[in-house]
Order: sequence, then C-alpha cells, then structure tokens
Amino acid sequence: MRISVAADERTGVADAMVEELRKRGHEPIVHGALSDDERDDWAWASEAAARDVAEGRAEQAVVACWTGTGASIAANKVPGIRAALCADAETARGARRWNDANVLALSLRTTSEPLLGEILDAWFDGAPSSDSGDVANIRHVEEIG
Repeated sequence: MRISVAADERTGVADAMVEELRKRGHEPIVHGALSDDERDDWAWASEAAARDVAEGRAEQAVVACWTGTGASIAANKVPGIRAALCADAETARGARRWNDANVLALSLRTTSEPLLGEILDAWFDGAPSSDSGDVANIRHVEEIG
C-alpha cells in the first residue's frame, strides 16, 4: 500500500515511521522534513500528505509534528480527509473502525518506537465498520460544511 508520510522535523520517531512502514511492506511517499525538496513546516507537510490521500496518490497517510495536533488540524482541512490523533493502539483501532480514519496523526514528542509499532499494528489491522450507524456518522461528517 502507498502511504504518504509527513513530519515537520526529523526528531523522535520521524525516521522510524518511514522504516516501520517499509518493514510492513508499504511504499512510503515522504513529505516535509523527510524530503529534501519540500517545506518542512507542519501545516505544509501535513497538507501535502493529506492531498496525496485525497487525490489518490496514496491510500492512507501518517502525519506528525511535536504534539501531533497541528498535523491533524492541517490534514483535516483537506476535503475527504479524516485524520485522527492517536496516542495509543486502542485509539488507532477505534479511529479506523468507527471513524473510517484515513490519516493517522502522531506526536513526535510522546510516541516511542515500541508504541509506534503498537499503534501501526492496530491501525493496519483495523477496518472501517459496516454497521449502519457507523456508516451514517461518516456520511454525516462528509456533509458537514
């Protein structure tokens, strides 16, 4: 799977995100500080990753900044993106299941490498719920303007 990855600085788990995705057989598309050719500010980097998903160049994205908050805010401004800031595996699993999240946002400050592995396991093992109530919620989110 093609996964767009963005970070605003190469600290914490920034490089480990790319390595972990490759280990899992995914093809990372790098943005921000992970790319030599792009602006590395969190808003620009996260927008670039989210646009990859929205425009079909990637199936999902992982975005990160110091807290993860700015990265998730920027990604969520792109139409069609449902970014979830996840600090643990259960939140990631729920974001995929109940929110059909297509962008995972992480904190470079608080996410350790072992925790990153757990979060990615839960994220990629998860699938969107087919429950009619859950589907209706996602449709409604898309209608909110």
